[in-house]
Amino acid sequence: MALWPSMAVLLILVVLCCMDEVSSLGEKGVLSLRKLQSKQTGEGRSCFSQKSRTQNGATILEMKQRDYCSGPIRDWERKLQKLLIADDVRVRSIQSQIKNVVSTQIETQIPISSGVRLQTLNYIVTVALGGRNLTVIVDTGSDLTWVQCQPCKLCYSQPDPLFNPLISSSYQSVQCNSQACHTLQFATGNSGSCGKNAPICNYVVTYGDGSYSHGELGTDHLVLGTTPVENFVFGCGRNNKGLFGAASGLMGLGRSDLSLISQTSNVFGGVFSYCLPDSDATASGSLILGNDTSAYKNTTPISYTRLVPNPQLSSFYVLNLTGTSVGGVALSSPNFGKGGILIDSGTVITRLPPSIYMAIKAEFLKQFSGYPPAPSFSILDTCFNLSAYAEVNIPTLKLWFEGDGQMSVDVSGMFYIVKRDASQVCLALASLAYEDEIGIIGNYQQRNTRVIYDTQQMKVGFAREMCSFS
Repeated sequence: MALWPSMAVLLILVVLCCMDEVSSLGEKGVLSLRKLQSKQTGEGRSCFSQKSRTQNGATILEMKQRDYCSGPIRDWERKLQKLLIADDVRVRSIQSQIKNVVSTQIETQIPISSGVRLQTLNYIVTVALGGRNLTVIVDTGSDLTWVQCQPCKLCYSQPDPLFNPLISSSYQSVQCNSQACHTLQFATGNSGSCGKNAPICNYVVTYGDGSYSHGELGTDHLVLGTTPVENFVFGCGRNNKGLFGAASGLMGLGRSDLSLISQTSNVFGGVFSYCLPDSDATASGSLILGNDTSAYKNTTPISYTRLVPNPQLSSFYVLNLTGTSVGGVALSSPNFGKGGILIDSGTVITRLPPSIYMAIKAEFLKQFSGYPPAPSFSILDTCFNLSAYAEVNIPTLKLWFEGDGQMSVDVSGMFYIVKRDASQVCLALASLAYEDEIGIIGNYQQRNTRVIYDTQQMKVGFAREMCSFS
């Protein structure tokens, strides 16, 4: 009889371990390759007209991954190749801008490289602007929110009707002598200019791959879920070019005065959080505006780290990475605690200084041994042929930050599935070219994690959460 309690506990643990698609085994996790493959071949669902709700003063918007919103992907490998090339363009552009700022010692906010270059921004939400529902890309690496507008000189294709300021009774143009117009230089790197026939403030946002949005600044009535925001300043894009997907525009969640977070600070207190879902077309996450922690569904306590103040990089969310571990094994690098690391919803794959990346790669290969190798793929150089396996037990990554902050990478964020039959599966991390470049935590490694940004208290928090809007 004395054995019964122990046997019961063991049985419960076995049942709980088998319930989930991805099971945690300490500092390791089981990744079901077969289920991931079935998700990839599934039909995509529309991501437009998404849900929202309000809870205890917080506004909760449903988030979807944009790449899985327009139906099945016909050429999976080509799609992934384009995605990683685009991601590399974004990262190199960010590094270039940082170097330019540092070399000229400009103590002001620098232009932010948006994640919309090519197809790197993957997460979208639906908002109401001037009484019309619009689906926009969410980007913590941009400040100015903009949408395509009628009449449009050059606009890319989108399923939603273009925003028409002429039929919005609450729309107003922003004048050249306004504070909002003067803030453009601070937010975008390009100063506002006046129109030929009227003193209306024109904006220009350009991106590293040649994509751009040109138009005029305006204000209108914005509704986030059921929360109204009066006189919201945004860009009314008359000339837009680039691979922005099917979204109506971009939501800037950066740190300048023009960002949505700053403009709604009197409503939401400068606090927002998100939980990014995985690649399943039916999966959804949430963007929460406000500081109501009861709206979170985290399964671990929230751990916080401070935002690192840096006048040269004040538009970025910069953290101090102090350590990493792979499969529970702590790693060492001379780069820990130096230079900071950005956290960005627009970059896909996490980039690390060479010394940190090589330490992680070496330990990962040590623990994940015995599997046949596969060719590298684009920026990913550590790949395997797992086609003979239904599931694999993989060591997971944990990032440690100054103070008590820690982020455990979900097992779904460890491997990048290149081929549907799992004959080419790659470690979803990449190295920067130089040791003095600043690392970036990408959205692939933020999956199924509640990431909390508190711009008033200057801190960022992390907690495990299985992303779901419901």
